[in-house]
Amino acid sequence: MNIFESGLFELSKLFLMPVLVLIVFALAYAFITAGAFAMEAWQRFRGTYQSPLVAYQATHTVGSEDLELWIMKRLERLRIVSRTAPMLGLVATMIPMGPALLALANNDAKAIGESLVVAFSAVILALVSASITFVLLTVRRRWLLQELRAIERQTEPA
Repeated sequence: MNIFESGLFELSKLFLMPVLVLIVFALAYAFITAGAFAMEAWQRFRGTYQSPLVAYQATHTVGSEDLELWIMKRLERLRIVSRTAPMLGLVATMIPMGPALLALANNDAKAIGESLVVAFSAVILALVSASITFVLLTVRRRWLLQELRAIERQTEPA
């Protein structure tokens, strides 16, 4: 490889560890959020759920548009994780593929295996976290929009 190509290769390798750390954080966030979601679902099922949207609307003089912004802000982290985790997984897959291909050229099966284990483990964990957060985002969005609609019905003139 020439100097430019090897420089790009070395630069891309620098991103592997930060990307892997972000994938672990995304997975941890997905599991923590899933626990909070399960608790909220249980409270909704039992009829003991206290809506933060209703509490926010009661303590602030805001209109429907402001409540929509509040909902978007509340769902922002879920949306970001559900959309960026697959990209992080792809990056974490592609970075080890370079060394794996070099090892393939050198007939080094052990190095190929080590690189591919990291690559495929990272993409699997990233896709799991994206899947979990996407489902939570979808259901939580529906719940919050239903609450918003109930608030709008209460404030509509008869």
